[in-house]
Amino acid sequence: MLVKKKGVFTELDAQKVIEMASKSMEKEIIVMAYKVTEEAKRRLWDYQRAVSLMADLTGEKREVKVEILEGYVSDKVKGIELD
Repeated sequence: MLVKKKGVFTELDAQKVIEMASKSMEKEIIVMAYKVTEEAKRRLWDYQRAVSLMADLTGEKREVKVEILEGYVSDKVKGIELD
């Protein structure tokens, strides 16, 4: 799942992305934004760890990879645009 935001990616945006990813059981979250706040990064990484811990407890083989790309947002790459 690729999410793009032209501007600052905030904790509220991270919460929206996590809700979307958890509904569709995504295996990868890529955030592309000009700037990502520390709170948003922490929320995404906490979600990544929580999925891993829950998988360990339930015996599942599930993990979520989180990548954060800051500084440039490409219009040529297809993804979910956040306002």
